[in-house]
Amino acid sequence: MELSRLIGNESLKRQLNLETGRRGLSHAYILCGPAGSGKRTLAGLLAAALVCSRTDGPRPCLRCAACRKAMGGIHPDIVRTGGDGRDITVAQVRSLRSDAYIRPNEAPRKVYIIENAQRMNTSAQNAMLKLLEEGPAYGAFLLLADNASALLETVRSRCELLTLSPVAEPEAEAWLRERYPDKPPEALRQAAIQCGGILGRARALLEEDPAAGGAVRETALTLLERMSDGDELQLLELCAGLEKWERETLTALLEETISLVRDALAHGAGARLECESRQYAAVSRAAGALSPRQLSRLADKLDQLRSASGSNAGAGHLTGWLCAATAELTVRHH
Repeated sequence: MELSRLIGNESLKRQLNLETGRRGLSHAYILCGPAGSGKRTLAGLLAAALVCSRTDGPRPCLRCAACRKAMGGIHPDIVRTGGDGRDITVAQVRSLRSDAYIRPNEAPRKVYIIENAQRMNTSAQNAMLKLLEEGPAYGAFLLLADNASALLETVRSRCELLTLSPVAEPEAEAWLRERYPDKPPEALRQAAIQCGGILGRARALLEEDPAAGGAVRETALTLLERMSDGDELQLLELCAGLEKWERETLTALLEETISLVRDALAHGAGARLECESRQYAAVSRAAGALSPRQLSRLADKLDQLRSASGSNAGAGHLTGWLCAATAELTVRHH
């Protein structure tokens, strides 16, 4: 397959090349990874490969009329749903099922890209299961999910899982240099460091409202400081103020806090940190106040919460869990 537009993820590319060389593309995939990890890019390439009109050589060719339409988002046989951020209802899935039995307009396959598949409720997932099991042979289904475990086991068992991985920091920086030639090199380097290998996050750091991006970072530093102090009331007050945040912003906060906790672990082990003064102070404080075991468990718990943010959990639930988890692991040990 021609997957050069997907940065990094070499093992996944090898997996797809081996599988497609042996038996062609599957009729159903779950594309799994955090927001900004490249799920949409990979889905676009797989969809283009499924409708590509090339008869020899790797697909997608990205040159034929079908590929150009696919990559431009105007191919009539590629149907997208779930991109509005709302929960996906059983009625929407049933509508997809009805559409699936209308034969393709141009291509030999008809491709359905279901974004935020983890937002399907149980009824919607059961309807999707029936479509996966009984849909027409020309149908192909790409389910994009931040967290594959939010999908029913029966749905997962009917799909092949493709898990996207963070890209290496040098790859991220090179990609950013090519995409943002007018940005200062230091800004690109910092975005590559802070994004944790998630290119969508790096793009957001460079494009979003600086005040919004700064708020996430400042709040993550404050959260680390409150955990270091072990003051349960202060933790509660901070977390209560996060209930009105968007789920995507909360996810970014969790990711930033995980990075800081891991920095504290490394600092406690003697690693040198190159960062601005407040971050250094907060990380040093955490490394001194919390044991390596506490920091490790805290990073694991925050990562579990980050995964839960990709499911149907609301902001209120997430902030409640955040307060309870951080208090349990830090307050009672002071």
